[in-house]
Amino acid sequence: MDSVSKIYKIGYGPSSSHTMGPRKAAGIFKQRYPNADHFRVYLYGSLAATGKGHLSDVAVAEELKPVPSEIFFEPDTVLELHPNALKFEALDESGKILGNWTAYSIGGGDIIDDENPGRSENTVYPHTRMKEILEWCDENGRQFWEYINEFDDPELWPHLTEVWNVMTEALKHGLENEGVLPGSIQLPRKASSYLVKAGGLKDSLRHRSQVFAYALAVSEENAAGGKVVTAPTCGSCGVLPAVLYLLQESNGFSEIKIQRALATAGLIGNLVKENASISGAEVGCQGEIGTACAMAAAAATQLFGGTPAQIEYAAEMGLEHHLGLTCDPIAGLVQIPCIERNAFAAARALDANNFAILSDGRHQVSFDKVVLTMKQTGKDLPSLYRETSGGGLAVENEG
Repeated sequence: MDSVSKIYKIGYGPSSSHTMGPRKAAGIFKQRYPNADHFRVYLYGSLAATGKGHLSDVAVAEELKPVPSEIFFEPDTVLELHPNALKFEALDESGKILGNWTAYSIGGGDIIDDENPGRSENTVYPHTRMKEILEWCDENGRQFWEYINEFDDPELWPHLTEVWNVMTEALKHGLENEGVLPGSIQLPRKASSYLVKAGGLKDSLRHRSQVFAYALAVSEENAAGGKVVTAPTCGSCGVLPAVLYLLQESNGFSEIKIQRALATAGLIGNLVKENASISGAEVGCQGEIGTACAMAAAAATQLFGGTPAQIEYAAEMGLEHHLGLTCDPIAGLVQIPCIERNAFAAARALDANNFAILSDGRHQVSFDKVVLTMKQTGKDLPSLYRETSGGGLAVENEG
C-alpha cells in the first residue's frame, strides 16, 4: 500500500481523474517523444463522455504545447483495464507514427498502463486491510497516526503541513469569491452567502451551516479550476477540509492535531483505493464522496479522542451510508450534484463521528466488508451511472 502522501495530491480542478490524470499522462508522453512534430490523442469511455465538461481535452492540449495536438473523443470505446483510458500517438513531419502509449486515469490523479497495471506505486505498509491494522494498534497500544508514523516516509509530515495550507487557502478563497461558476449551466456560487447566513444562527445549527459553507467553498474553487487537494479526489475535495476547519475553529485543535487527523484520514482513503476504487468512472460517486465522508468521519473521531475501534466504526458508517451513490453529473461538469454532495457528506461525517463516539466501537459490518461491498456495488452499476452523464440527473435535466 502506498504512502499516505499519495492520496493527497495538490493541483488544479475540476477533476483528478479527468483533468489531473490526463495532464500527468500527457506530460509523461511528451517527455518520451521530445522531437515529435505533432500528437494525436484518443479519449475513451468516461474520459470521452464527460471530457468536455471536465476540461480533459484542454488539460491534455496545454500539457503537450508547444507541440500541436489533435484530440478525438470515442465514448463508445471502453477498454478493459479501466473506463478512463486515453491513447497517445507521436508523429513526425511526414505523419509517420513514432510511437504510441495507452494510459488509464484510475482516480485521484494516478496513472497506470498495460505494462504496470498495479495500483500501488510504492509499497510502504506491511498491511492492506483494516483488520490487520487494528490488530497492530491493539497489540502495540497505538493510534492510527502512530501506525502511520511507524511505517510511512518521514517526509509525509511536512507534506501534510503543505496539504493543510492549500486546503485552508482554497476554503478561504472560496468564501471570498462570488459570481457564477464557469460552464454551460451558469451555477452561482453559494459559499459566501451561506457563511453570512450561518452567522445569524445559534449553536449546533450554526456549526452545521458553517460546515455547509466550508464544503461549498472548497468545491466551488475546484469547479472553477482553482488549486485544491485531492481528498481523495478533486470532485470530493471539499468534505475533509470543511470538517477539519470547522473543528479547529470551534474547538481550538492545534496544527499538530490536525496534521495527525489528516494522516488518519489518508490511511482510510488508501485502504479504499487499495481494496476497491476511488474512481467515479469505475464505481460511481460512492467511491469518491463516500470515501471522502469516511476519511472525514475518521479524522473527526480521532480529534475527539476516539479509540481505533471507534474511528474504524465512524469510517465504516461514512462509506456504508453512501453505498450505491451514482455519478451522473449534469453537462459533464463537476458542479451538479457534486458540489452539494460535498456539503451533505461533510455533515454526515460529523454525524458518523458523533454516533461512533457514543458507542463502544463494536458493530456488525466491518470497514473491510463495506469496502468490498462498495467495490462490488460499483461493478453492478450500469455504465450510465459511472461518470458518463448517460443517465440519471444528467439525462433528466438536459436542456
